[in-house]
Amino acid sequence: MSASPAAGATKHVSFIALRSPSGRAYLGGTALVMMADSIEHVISYWILFEKFHSPVLGGIAVITHWAPFLLLSVYTGALADCFDPRRIIQIGMAFFMLTSLGWAVLFLTDTLTWWNATILLTLHGLAGVFWSPASQLLIHDIVGTAQLQSAIRLLAMARTIGLLAGPAVGGAMLVWLDPATGLFINILIYVPLTWWLWKAPYGPKFREEDPGVSRKPIPSRTFSDYAATIRKIAGNNIIVSMTVLAGLASFFIGVAIQPLMPAFSAHLGAEAARAAAAAAISGDGHAHGAQMLGASTRYSMLMSANAAGAVAAGLILEFRGLLPAEPRTAIILTALWALTLIGFAATSNFLVAVTFLFAAGFLQLTYQAMTQTLVQLNAPPELRGRVIGLYQTSALGMMTFSGFTVGFGASVLGVHWALITSAAMLLALTAIIVPALLRTGHRTPA
Repeated sequence: MSASPAAGATKHVSFIALRSPSGRAYLGGTALVMMADSIEHVISYWILFEKFHSPVLGGIAVITHWAPFLLLSVYTGALADCFDPRRIIQIGMAFFMLTSLGWAVLFLTDTLTWWNATILLTLHGLAGVFWSPASQLLIHDIVGTAQLQSAIRLLAMARTIGLLAGPAVGGAMLVWLDPATGLFINILIYVPLTWWLWKAPYGPKFREEDPGVSRKPIPSRTFSDYAATIRKIAGNNIIVSMTVLAGLASFFIGVAIQPLMPAFSAHLGAEAARAAAAAAISGDGHAHGAQMLGASTRYSMLMSANAAGAVAAGLILEFRGLLPAEPRTAIILTALWALTLIGFAATSNFLVAVTFLFAAGFLQLTYQAMTQTLVQLNAPPELRGRVIGLYQTSALGMMTFSGFTVGFGASVLGVHWALITSAAMLLALTAIIVPALLRTGHRTPA
């Protein structure tokens, strides 16, 4: 196996994407969009849990949200290859705004049901699948190949800063505003990035293509394009192993714990929950309100801890250019991530749980940025959008099935044992399958 190009001789430049006004605008807009995305999740998941109290619905939330990534990532990656990625991102922003509007109307009119919640979760997934591959192509245009790992890490950090701010802002909205008003405000947060993209000096018109590279026509059949893309990269052991690694992490865990976080919060705050119930029975409205504020704070802290760890990873690694992208390092980091989630699920102590989630966020950003970088650097330039789409089919689309492994599993085993079992399976397969894939095939020159 050849050495990874990510570990090449180019000198690391810290925070490369922040050194231009366009880079700052793009990363800042990305952080705002991710914050709005997270605010919507915090509010909608809480209302869904309060209304239905169903772990199964948490599983449905994961499946309907991530199925579009499983089915359409290569296709939207092809769209970004063939058309202006700025416009593809703007389509995603329009879907995000429409989803927040839909939740706001349902909450305002008290007409929330399983079926219309499923439609909105699916629409949110469509927004993400238009946004995600195109956003990776655009950051590649902004910084080029030499500093790609740094830029991908910064992009991931911008997204996690949004994830960090989202629970705090969303939790405050739950306490101080009604859910519908919060989501009407949330629509406005998507506007800055959408507006900046109209005139941003990036995309096909500004791109200097490698000699001999020609864009392929948009595919007419999604699954035939999947097959063609797989054939193109089948012999590249780095792309294959990193794509499979990302898929295993998504399949067994993904983000399925997020819709179940209210249940973890309730279990970790059992004493506070009992006190709130006693206050409600005794008619002590002030005490009941204080206990509800405590529950909201615990929930927000758990939702924020993972993102806080990811931001810490981005800052620490970026300052020094630590942990250059290497396949074996990515495997080790993924295994450690699984272990921290086992620790989180096994503890009954709230502060210990927050610590494990912080560590999990640190490891998750690190391995995800690393696998994304390795795939993107090794992708043929004329198929970069499609290869990114294929990677995200695995890294994001396989989260569809984490709705079964963690979401539906929670209805049988309970939320704690479902997460422990899923993380243990990920740990075992990461140690067995991915190293074997890395040893086979060859690295095709990028």
